[in-house]
Amino acid sequence: MAEQRGPVGVGVIGAGVISDTYLDNLGRFPDTEVLAVGDLYPEVAKARASEHGVSTAGDVDTVLGHPGIEIVLNLTIPAAHAEVAQQVIAAGKHVWNEKPLALDREAAAKLLEQADAAGLRVGCAPDTILGEGLQAARRVVERGEIGVPLTALVLFQNPGPELWHPNPAFLFQAGAGPLFDMGPYYLTALVQLFGPVAAVAAIGSTSRKTRVIGSGPRAGQEFDVTVPSHVSASARFASGQSATMIFSFDSPVRRTLLEVTGTEATMIHPDPNTFGGDIVVQARTASDPTVILSAPERSTRGTGVLDMARAIRAGRPHRAHGRLAYHVLDVMISISEAIDAASYLPVESSAEVPALLPDDWDPDAPTL
Repeated sequence: MAEQRGPVGVGVIGAGVISDTYLDNLGRFPDTEVLAVGDLYPEVAKARASEHGVSTAGDVDTVLGHPGIEIVLNLTIPAAHAEVAQQVIAAGKHVWNEKPLALDREAAAKLLEQADAAGLRVGCAPDTILGEGLQAARRVVERGEIGVPLTALVLFQNPGPELWHPNPAFLFQAGAGPLFDMGPYYLTALVQLFGPVAAVAAIGSTSRKTRVIGSGPRAGQEFDVTVPSHVSASARFASGQSATMIFSFDSPVRRTLLEVTGTEATMIHPDPNTFGGDIVVQARTASDPTVILSAPERSTRGTGVLDMARAIRAGRPHRAHGRLAYHVLDVMISISEAIDAASYLPVESSAEVPALLPDDWDPDAPTL
């Protein structure tokens, strides 16, 4: 079989808000080429494809049947993630899912088993762990610059995405809420630093049974809230570290914080929902915190797809892999179960921590 060369063909299923950034980046990277966009509403796919110069658009089958596509991005709503991803695997293509991987453990495990049996790959957001910000922060920790890492503090608080998102109802239903929508960014970053989670405890609450859309053509419409809008959780990692976390859509005060304390210093990471930012360290012997590094964004969403594309051609593991996403999903489901159980619950799954990107990694270099 001849070695494949040139950009890896990519298709997109789901032409919603988040597809814009993916299409921008995957159309820019020399090693990927977007060949088709599909959506449940073909006219939406065609409009999005036109905006980004993609020549082919239509329904889901338009993407699944395209012979040049090797990786399909599954950017559907969380409730459709597992079903669509299984369709992609059945069509003989690798799949990259938006987070979460699925809504339940059974569907996620079935997807991974199906992919393994077919010799295909599953990748999953968030790929922010591949951004220069979190990569550089991990290097700081691994060099021992804060001593032995001991604990982490996570704060994600805002008044809720209904203020800006034109179709926010799904963000307050199964598979979302602040835990499932934003938790993957912080939990994946913590697993990258500490390794897998061993046990969790949590408390959850819902401030309002309904919310109102604040922008777009449906502004003023009311929708139901069916999941906790505030979650406070504790996690114990298999390696011994612990984390205290708050995920909330109930606070008018906006906070994003990932703070790791070691035996010698405390380090504030860049926002885990970004690909760059400042790394701030407060040493035990210093009176003031210091910005030790300002990490630029070399790329944004789509970085994990690019790494996956290069990994496919090189025959190596890709970094934002399905089993890491499964473990993060398992942690979030365990947190939800701990809310109901009012006790610590074990997390049964585990995951390998992905390798750091090489120092000379460049998303804009043609390597294929």
